[in-house]
Amino acid sequence: MEKGYFFTGFPGFICNQLIREVWKKNQLQGEVFVLVLPNMFEKANQVKNEIITELGVNESAFTIVEGDITKKGLLQHVNEQEQLSKRVTHVFHLAAIYDLAVPRDIAYKVNVTGTNNVNEWVQNLPKVQRYTYFSTAYVVGVREGTLYEAELIRPPRFKNYYEETKYEAEVLVEKLKKEVPITIIRPGIVKGHSHTGETIKFDGPYFIMNFLDRLKFLPIIPRMGKGEGFVNLVPIDYIIQATAYLSFFEQGAGKTYHLTDPTPYRTSELYEMIMKELLNKKPKGIIPLNLGKWLLSMKPMRKFLGVEKEALDYFTWKGRFDCTQAQNDLKDSGISCPDFKDGIRPMAKFYLQHKNNPNYQVTIL
Repeated sequence: MEKGYFFTGFPGFICNQLIREVWKKNQLQGEVFVLVLPNMFEKANQVKNEIITELGVNESAFTIVEGDITKKGLLQHVNEQEQLSKRVTHVFHLAAIYDLAVPRDIAYKVNVTGTNNVNEWVQNLPKVQRYTYFSTAYVVGVREGTLYEAELIRPPRFKNYYEETKYEAEVLVEKLKKEVPITIIRPGIVKGHSHTGETIKFDGPYFIMNFLDRLKFLPIIPRMGKGEGFVNLVPIDYIIQATAYLSFFEQGAGKTYHLTDPTPYRTSELYEMIMKELLNKKPKGIIPLNLGKWLLSMKPMRKFLGVEKEALDYFTWKGRFDCTQAQNDLKDSGISCPDFKDGIRPMAKFYLQHKNNPNYQVTIL
């Protein structure tokens, strides 16, 4: 049967990279359908043309569908539903608000209501073979210790509304596993490509780079807190390759995967590696984390340093993600998570080349 791949989250960076990988995995066979907000059509069409030119596929195999996951039925033009019902066999739901500082109402509307609408839409697809949902490993909130893929436990609290709404959304998807073949992907903190360093924006680990770059004029640069927590960073290429493989892996239906680094580094180690690569310096002294949070509570300081204050919560968090299930199911694929230190040079190089480009910088609120 001809495959039809339906994606939300286009033309986002992860989504457009995943489309390439899914098509390559399937020998460029099958049709791609992407759900795009009407005001993003022009940008989406540009990225579509880049993909079909790069891969050499026929333009008719790639269809932009206007719509909005926050609306019931998703589609702006309901007459397109019949065509999609006949053709869509695989759904990849990536659309979400990923900002750590996002207000709860916006996060809830997109991440929870949006996912519920996608779930309902998927249930009405007669030919669906797999529904792949992009969650996050950080649905665990403040829970610490060893955290397992088969667990979905509500924590005592969350570090931010992003985590909370992604947890609520995953609960909805988990309930659907009894009715639809579902694979849930929980990535760690996504960084740029392990070989090229390419990324779409400087958030997550790049906040450390922003911080160090802004303070490079100082003769001595301290570290922020003791840095005992583990920060789980994974390159985009690992996430894309593993997702494309597991989404078509027969035994992957009904499973949840931690696409995380099995041997992550402590914050202090990451900080030292990044400072060495960016500035050829070593940190001296410590700024107490409480002082750091107080400084970042002031908007001018946040904007100057290019750091969201919510990012500091990950410096002290001591959870460890068990990714045994993902590793076991990927063992015959040749896909594994690269060591962070092996990708630090291209990561830093890409950052230095693009740090002054506002398109890569996150708006600090």
